[in-house]
Amino acid sequence: MEHVVILAIVRTIVAYIILMVVTYCIGKQVNAHKNYYNYALSITVGSFIANMGFDTNLKFFPMLAAFLTLVFLYLIMSAYSANSRRLRIWLSGQPTVIIENGKLLDANMKKVRYTLDHLNLQLREQGIFNIEEVDFALLEVSGGLSVIMKPPYQPVLKKDLNLVQPHQKTNLPVEIIMDGKIIEKNLNGPYSKQWLEQQLKSRQLEIHDIHYAVVGTNGSFFTDLYQDHLKSPVDKE
Repeated sequence: MEHVVILAIVRTIVAYIILMVVTYCIGKQVNAHKNYYNYALSITVGSFIANMGFDTNLKFFPMLAAFLTLVFLYLIMSAYSANSRRLRIWLSGQPTVIIENGKLLDANMKKVRYTLDHLNLQLREQGIFNIEEVDFALLEVSGGLSVIMKPPYQPVLKKDLNLVQPHQKTNLPVEIIMDGKIIEKNLNGPYSKQWLEQQLKSRQLEIHDIHYAVVGTNGSFFTDLYQDHLKSPVDKE
């Protein structure tokens, strides 16, 4: 009995490491479950790893060989589909038009067994409560709903109001401190160690006081302290 338990633990650790390596190698698309093929592959991979870990009645190395064959087939199909639109359509599927020019396409909804309740739910999730405001709606292969509103209900953009500066630039946030530790690799360019010391000095803060510090997209320096000094913080998950 003890031998079986140790064997199961070792197999689980090895299977977990294999899963991490393979997940890193095959990319982010599988993790997103954005099409049929990736969804089916992720379920199959999970089944393989589970059996490799705890089912000691199955031999480990034949299971590993079958698992690696599955991954190899996926990589081959991905390589071919990168140069073949027809194969990509076959593997990934295509979106289904649900609303066109403000009209519900009943036949398309029946084909994909998509009900009005589903439609209204997904519209509400996007903050749309009046279906007459929708011009086009497409049901994506992932199950998400992409919506184009009718012109009167489309949001106003900065360029519509001529609020865009000609040389305005948006940068990615730069994390400077996390969990009370400086992220050294991000201290470059305008954000040097001297700059950080000046920022902290002006706020009368020490590094160990800070839970999180980041330079936002607009260049502002945001800090969150371990001690928030809130009188009655909300305690809800």
